[in-house]
Amino acid sequence: MTSSHLVRMIEFQAAACGELGSPLYAAVLRRVAGDVRYGGVCAEALDGYEEAPGPDAVALRLLGGVHALVLTGRVPALAAHYPSAGGTFDPAREDDLWAAFRAAVAGHLPHVRDWMERPPQTNEVGRSNVLLAGALHAAARRPMPVRLFEVGSSAGLNLLADGFRLTAPGLAWGPEGSSVELRHGWERPVPEWLTEAVARSPELRVVERRGCDRDPVDPLSPAGALVLRAYLWPDQTARSARLEGALRRASEVPAPVARQDADAFLAGVRLRPGTLTVVWHSVMRQYVPGEAWERVERELDRLAAASGPDAGFAHVAFEPRRVGDDHRFLLSVRVDGGAEELLAEAAPHGLPARAFTG
Repeated sequence: MTSSHLVRMIEFQAAACGELGSPLYAAVLRRVAGDVRYGGVCAEALDGYEEAPGPDAVALRLLGGVHALVLTGRVPALAAHYPSAGGTFDPAREDDLWAAFRAAVAGHLPHVRDWMERPPQTNEVGRSNVLLAGALHAAARRPMPVRLFEVGSSAGLNLLADGFRLTAPGLAWGPEGSSVELRHGWERPVPEWLTEAVARSPELRVVERRGCDRDPVDPLSPAGALVLRAYLWPDQTARSARLEGALRRASEVPAPVARQDADAFLAGVRLRPGTLTVVWHSVMRQYVPGEAWERVERELDRLAAASGPDAGFAHVAFEPRRVGDDHRFLLSVRVDGGAEELLAEAAPHGLPARAFTG
């Protein structure tokens, strides 16, 4: 028998996958939970992780390792069930799916065990949907060329967002023909603050872009691209299409990501006259220890205090927060030294979004 905590974490992730539109992973993880409970091969794969905390996302690490096997053609029987590899997920064939998944783990246990050491990194491009909206809101107030800095950048793909195409009912922004299309990004009605920002800022002129991450991924390397693809959910083809488009843009536009903690990275940022310095991040706060985040906030306060007529600053964040009894993903924006504004909420992957109403 194995840890009941680990089983609970897997079952929680199974429910989350179902709620977030991945019936394939919901089905697989329900079976994984049972296999772990009774000491099967998945328990062997997860040995040593019985008491891992929720943010370690142990279940997603397991899924990512197996998905990497699928994407590299090493488990064709399982690939037949994965849309990301040209297969088809059929709920009526769940037994066959599980048998193929379990065989993949058993047949490639050293690979799976090695992959368990990798924290999940999807570099979710859909989150640019709300990050862009926040930056446009700030740029409408401070119409200047933008210097874009991101903490927790992973592969730096969201640093390329000024070249993405954002559309919603009655709203279109960004270059037509972009390799990344953020379609149906906002529910009706699109918030007035966003339509006004788009009207005032038909483009973001980004003159500098840099990021940091404790474990950056090189999107231009085969190994880095595989990590990003493997951590996407195989039955969510729209997310895969956005990633592939972002990888193409990454090959054209440099977006360097330093191997550095967020507080140290921001300590080296200074405002520059004639520009708007934007610092943004998405769904990374939970991975930063409390003391380290306090240092990040001090650096953000320093930058806000340094703003003035000739140099603007904006902090744009898309992070989970507790609102009453609910856990929601909210877009917040602070311009210069002003108060934080809660402007929108969205699904965890950034699409679709809607105005925040409290």
